[in-house]
Amino acid sequence: MSMSATCPHAHDISGLREPELSQSVHREECTQCFDNQDGPMGIDVCLMCFNGSCLDSDRHHTRNHILRSGHSFTLNVKRIPKKKVSNRADGEEPPTKMKKLAINEEREEDKYEHITVFKCWKCDLQGGKEVAIDTKRLTDGVMLSLSSARQSEVKAWEEEITACEHTLCLEQLQSGTIPQEGLAHCASCELTSNLWLCLTCGALGCGRAQFGGIGGNGHALAHFNTTQHPVCVKLGTITPEGGADVYCYACNDARIDPELVPHLSTFGINVAAQKKTEKSMTELQIEQNLLFDFSLTAEDGSALQPIFGAGATGLSNLGNSCYMASVIQTLFSLPLFQIRYYGKGPSGTSSAYVSPTAAAHWENCTQALPADCLECQMYKLADGLLSGRYSRPHSDHEQAPSDALAHPTPEHTPWQAGLKPAGFKALVGKGHAEFSTMRQQDAEEFFSHLLTVLRRFNHQNTRGVSESEPTEIFAFGLEQRLQCQSCHRVRYRVDTMDVLSLGVPAHELADGEADTGAGAGEQEQGTVGAPDESGPGKKRYRSVSLEQCLNLFLGPSGQEALEYQCEGGCGKVNAVRQMQFATFPDILVLHAKKFQLVNWVPTKLDIPVILPENDELNLDNYLGHGLQSGEVELPDSSNTSGPSQPEADPEALSQLEAMGFPTVSCQNALIATGNAGAEVAMEWLIMHMDDPDINIPIQAAGPGHGNAPEPPAEQVAMLSDMGFTNAQAKKALRETDGNVERAVEWLFNHPGDTGEDNSPATSSSETKKAPPGSSRLPARYRLKAFISHKGPSVHSGHYVAHIRMPIGDAMDVDDGIGDWVLFNDEKVVRADEASVRDLKKLAYMYIFERE
Repeated sequence: MSMSATCPHAHDISGLREPELSQSVHREECTQCFDNQDGPMGIDVCLMCFNGSCLDSDRHHTRNHILRSGHSFTLNVKRIPKKKVSNRADGEEPPTKMKKLAINEEREEDKYEHITVFKCWKCDLQGGKEVAIDTKRLTDGVMLSLSSARQSEVKAWEEEITACEHTLCLEQLQSGTIPQEGLAHCASCELTSNLWLCLTCGALGCGRAQFGGIGGNGHALAHFNTTQHPVCVKLGTITPEGGADVYCYACNDARIDPELVPHLSTFGINVAAQKKTEKSMTELQIEQNLLFDFSLTAEDGSALQPIFGAGATGLSNLGNSCYMASVIQTLFSLPLFQIRYYGKGPSGTSSAYVSPTAAAHWENCTQALPADCLECQMYKLADGLLSGRYSRPHSDHEQAPSDALAHPTPEHTPWQAGLKPAGFKALVGKGHAEFSTMRQQDAEEFFSHLLTVLRRFNHQNTRGVSESEPTEIFAFGLEQRLQCQSCHRVRYRVDTMDVLSLGVPAHELADGEADTGAGAGEQEQGTVGAPDESGPGKKRYRSVSLEQCLNLFLGPSGQEALEYQCEGGCGKVNAVRQMQFATFPDILVLHAKKFQLVNWVPTKLDIPVILPENDELNLDNYLGHGLQSGEVELPDSSNTSGPSQPEADPEALSQLEAMGFPTVSCQNALIATGNAGAEVAMEWLIMHMDDPDINIPIQAAGPGHGNAPEPPAEQVAMLSDMGFTNAQAKKALRETDGNVERAVEWLFNHPGDTGEDNSPATSSSETKKAPPGSSRLPARYRLKAFISHKGPSVHSGHYVAHIRMPIGDAMDVDDGIGDWVLFNDEKVVRADEASVRDLKKLAYMYIFERE
């Protein structure tokens, strides 16, 4: 494309503004696919909204954005690696061995050069006209801003910084103007960077030497030791929004100065005119965190064969994101998710294929930015994972060693670079106390959270009518039968579930004791590839069969005795509770609860769980049949005259309190588990310790809620935007004590409720929603995938996924039922039989597909 020096629309450029610090600049990657700045065509950054889009001839993401938004100017950004230059002359000896630990910051500008081109789309709507005019102001604004991906990381890693008594009561003793940028230097040395301004007297001092090779002689600290002036601000980090790095030497910690703007004006610093020129402490910490090779905690793939192609694309670790990667890879291996978000399976896909539903959505998306649209991000993930366009060896990998006898190592294996779903992670985790952070999370909890987020979005955008809701393949009805042992009357209840959590009995083996459990015959086959191999001090547990775990929870063998306040007038009596399937899901997710409290800390136990032969599961014997002939139902407690405060069993409460749990948390656990006993409540507590409302008392939810306060208008509006009426939204919020997440679930489970407190729809059995799933028999399942975990706790360590790939996807297999593939972040390899056998026994989640 030729470049023109003239553009008839040049006069409009003066109205363009550089991005503000709070704005996301998507200059690294297209927001609708994984094409990025390293590709041959680069990324076009919109100079109005700073959306990043590709120039792919089949997807037209930039052109679509221009047509939808009416924005006319973009900055094309290409990144090209610089040639590595050796610092040694020919024949020069290598440097002496490093004797001290040194961490040097490897800056992007040292590794890459960027080529930027200004483009006008009014002049050429097909590809944009390249214009050679001076746009340095805009170019610098885009290139020097924090990219959207790095901005999300900063927010997620951001420390919780507060004010202190020294910033709140700061007294300024002097005033005056400090030297301008470029002229200022430390008062005690000649350093012109890493300068800190004392907010008490205006003295300039250099900071302490920092990681990343940033120099400093500690003269700002010396100034504090001499004068006891505690608060200082780092020059170069001040932004027009009033942000900056503020440090209190008295507290020896980073702080917030609520009056930073007037304090800076004392020394002639006009905040509105400041431009950020140095990295903040948080940004520097992130750059070092990203240098950790998280994949080192994964299975050693040195002897495993990497595979590439459609359906075999890896996901790069964003920093403790392996729990998310394992779940995403599993979901997009399922046919219904593939059809919903890609239009087909990955077999026989060409690089030019574009999902028709994705293309239609791109043209009609109601969100201003694709990065804010969950549907756009799901289409982006599907294209990235299933198309095979990005599943290729990394071009920068090292060549394999020439010695044919050398053992192949991960460093010499042509791994993929892996996709970076940073936008998806930020969007799905937005507003969540845990998933919005960069900390390791529980894969099962994230799976449930993601299903909830997808259902909310789909319900909102289809106004309650969804023809292809892929998350419903996991849903099933769990029947609970409760029988009073005094009057022998019964109550049946069906709860909608997505995951069946199974307790796994733990029997620790003594040193030298043989395993006589379900997998005793397999133990002699070795533990090749198993995580946390046996060693001194390693605890061993007796193996159990999956059938044993099912029998401990379901059917007659899983019956549980508990104390119960009988609604039939028997008082406090014993009752028996039994669980069965009311319906079976298309995809069954089993969650192995292998943990116990050790010194009040939930600790994961590596208990081998032995699956049935050929990984086939038959659940016919676990189907419930509801109220039987001759059984008499207990009175419905919901028809009582008024609300009563739920009560926790006092004996079980005292047991939990003796373990050290807070009283309110214990009460909530007992009420949530139906006073099923201290052990069941303790398991509930372990699973919900991080819930934000764990210490908020559960309130009564009586019929009518005549004394309940009116729900907040913003919560009602939020539910109304999802397609529910105001009356439905208000009732759902009253029923769930104002918890929006629980209110959404309540609305999904009560579709016939009009919102009127005495609505006949709520009491009419004819309009009662049938549980999802199917009760047809036979209920046979085959293992499709399993997610394994390595580490002492589900909130630390590393997750990987094994998925059975069908013939014709990324590889040709001899087995007619497919072969196992290991997805370990960006590493995608054919899994060997021994490692699959051993890791399968220690899996955390099992995903079964109905036959």
